[in-house]
Amino acid sequence: MGTVVLAALVPARGAAFQLVDGLAVTAIALLFLLHGLRLPRAAVLQGLGHWRLHLVILGVTFLAFPVFVVLLQMLMPGFVAQPLWAGMLFLAALPSTVQSSIAFTSMARGNVAGAVVAAAASNLLGIVLTPFIVMLLSEATGASVSLAGVGRIALLLLAPFVLGQILRRWLADWVEKTRRITSFTDRATIILAVYVAFSEATNEGLWQVLPVSDILRLAMLSVLLLALVMLTSGGIGRMLGFSREDRIAIVFCGSKKSLATGIPMAKLLFAGSMVGPVVLPLMIFHQIQLVICAWLAQRWARR
Repeated sequence: MGTVVLAALVPARGAAFQLVDGLAVTAIALLFLLHGLRLPRAAVLQGLGHWRLHLVILGVTFLAFPVFVVLLQMLMPGFVAQPLWAGMLFLAALPSTVQSSIAFTSMARGNVAGAVVAAAASNLLGIVLTPFIVMLLSEATGASVSLAGVGRIALLLLAPFVLGQILRRWLADWVEKTRRITSFTDRATIILAVYVAFSEATNEGLWQVLPVSDILRLAMLSVLLLALVMLTSGGIGRMLGFSREDRIAIVFCGSKKSLATGIPMAKLLFAGSMVGPVVLPLMIFHQIQLVICAWLAQRWARR
């Protein structure tokens, strides 16, 4: 949020913008290279046996979320501006978070092993599924997504990730020893990408056309969407007879959306002037999901 304020007050322009834009693209490729280096294949293969759990979580993440957003837009078409609805759809198409999904599942005494595998699978599939879900529904939202954007996703996200998995054989120990450095890279990439996105949005006059009331409505919409998804995921878990531990993993993994994956993807998928309005719903939803899920995890842990 501080970076958004900075970009609104001191946006990058001209040669400075070209410089930070190039740095952001390079940082995004590096981020996914590190993701590939950090993800142990053995842990993923070991947990794939609980396929029913993973299918439910993936169904909530990539199917229920977009359906709810489309229904909300049909019921409340003028509730927020059209570019913000495009951002809500993009949010709905994103994969789950990794760290917070696992952390909240652990805090609530759920199936942590299942959460690890589900979150990892969600992020891997999201590299492929997210752009195509957005493309399929782009006409309904007015978003402009092209095949060129999908190609950039493959080049700057998927290719570095695969390279990281290949290099893991030699560099896995180094990555484990330098987790502080790689964690800093994650945060720095997000901050840089946010600054670039909102610098361009500021230069295009976003804050002159986006009233405060729209931001408040976005927050209300985010709370409603999160409530719908959490109630649905919990209900599906009970209906299919999952254990309490599995239901906790379904709720926390299925209801999250990844800021670390979403902002780089938005930068690659959408036209420059669209990126700011598109990632704004994601940033608001991300903060709300952390607050609500932290409270819920503590409550379930006490039970």
